[in-house]
Amino acid sequence: MKRFVAVLCALAFLGFGTAAMAIGPANITLPAKMMGNVHFPHAMHQKLLKNCKICHHKGVAAGACTKCHGVKPEAPKFKDAAHKLCRGCHKDGFKGMHGPTNCRGCHKK
Repeated sequence: MKRFVAVLCALAFLGFGTAAMAIGPANITLPAKMMGNVHFPHAMHQKLLKNCKICHHKGVAAGACTKCHGVKPEAPKFKDAAHKLCRGCHKDGFKGMHGPTNCRGCHKK
């Protein structure tokens, strides 16, 4: 019986660990040389959007945006892709919510 409980606890621990990894970090800092870094509240965006593919169009398993954007010739630079996606969503709004659309609204030195 003790072995069964231990195995059950281990499986629960692994399940919660896997779920936490799928969620991703609460906050992400996106480096930007000229205007200052963007401190991106990832968890807040996840909670609001509820669809990872809105931003992670190739799927979360594809990795960081910069694995393609700025590397592969067919993918736009990360800066251009982020500006188009972020500013477009912030301007158009989502569920009545709008985000900053000017530079200093996201970029902080």
